[in-house]
Amino acid sequence: MSDTRRVIGAAGGALGLGAFGATVGACCGLPWAVALLGVSGAVALARLSFLLPYALLGAAGLLAVAFWWAYRPPPVCADGTCNTAGRRQLRWMLWVAALLVMGLGTIALTAG
Repeated sequence: MSDTRRVIGAAGGALGLGAFGATVGACCGLPWAVALLGVSGAVALARLSFLLPYALLGAAGLLAVAFWWAYRPPPVCADGTCNTAGRRQLRWMLWVAALLVMGLGTIALTAG
């Protein structure tokens, strides 16, 4: 599997965990969440609130792995066929994902 797919997969997983954490953290603290989910949906998410720290730690771990794959030195190319042109866009995408996860984590921690 290429590093690009690994980084995108890890960053996507971190975004998913961050969104889950923001949803669980904001389920009962924000009135719109109760309006959108209904009372039973908000109660169901409130029961999952114990997973919030684990979701945020998982998102941070996945981001750490993605940063390691994106910034590690490319393998030594004996024949010179390594393509490193796409690494700059990949790193930009990773930083955007990291900022989004930090924003979602902030929502999760301040809303609950």
